[in-house]
Amino acid sequence: MFDTITLGQYYQTDSLLHRLDPRVKLVGTFVYLISLFVVDSFVGYIAAALFLAAMIMLSNVPFRYIVRGMKTIVFLLLITVVFNLFLTPGEVIWHAGIFKITREGLTFAIKMAVRLSLLILGSSIMTLTTTPTQLTDALESLLRPLKKIHVPVHEIAMMMSIALRFIPILMEETDKIMKAQIARGADFESKNIVKKIKSMVPLLVPLFISAFRRANDLAMAMEARCYRGGEGRTKMKPLVYHGRDRVAYMVLLAFFAICILTRIFF
Repeated sequence: MFDTITLGQYYQTDSLLHRLDPRVKLVGTFVYLISLFVVDSFVGYIAAALFLAAMIMLSNVPFRYIVRGMKTIVFLLLITVVFNLFLTPGEVIWHAGIFKITREGLTFAIKMAVRLSLLILGSSIMTLTTTPTQLTDALESLLRPLKKIHVPVHEIAMMMSIALRFIPILMEETDKIMKAQIARGADFESKNIVKKIKSMVPLLVPLFISAFRRANDLAMAMEARCYRGGEGRTKMKPLVYHGRDRVAYMVLLAFFAICILTRIFF
């Protein structure tokens, strides 16, 4: 059931994206997400989709594996489309009772659906091609200037790394608990909302207990290894920019410039 969640998981393979500096991929992801809100035309969305398709090809990650993560947001996608479709004022093109669809609502619903889909796929590419440790090092390196104003950069990066590592673990734990409860007669498929909420109690209670137990074990393990934060710590594999990373920054700059031009002219 939870094997469709790809966000936060790392796909082991050899590709150009896997070999890029994690700072490039982190900055590239933020640039791509920002570009999705910069463009406001179908020409811009086509450009963003083509750029994402090129990144997927360079990642060597199977497209089916990436798209599996979309199954988890289908409900959110439908709610977004329906609300924008029926609640946006404008020129009415269809009317039935209290329900009406406007031309502006139809256009906005399509744009939001495309934007949300590209956003999820773009975020998945980063986590699929970058290990949590690399993401932690990249985030800490990019936020290093904030240390001058006493922002706990290392601790923030560490928390994000732990959160990413625990996503697949908690999903697997949830799946095991659910199967165990189903074997004991629990009904998670009931269409009755009240019964569905009650059936979540025997699932959430052991899940929270397991999560707190794992957090306690992790804290004890870090204390046993004399972990005292980021002060004075060195990296076994320091991050170093190579020629391909500089080329990647130039490609990102060109892509963002194209997005701005589509916003101006389209």
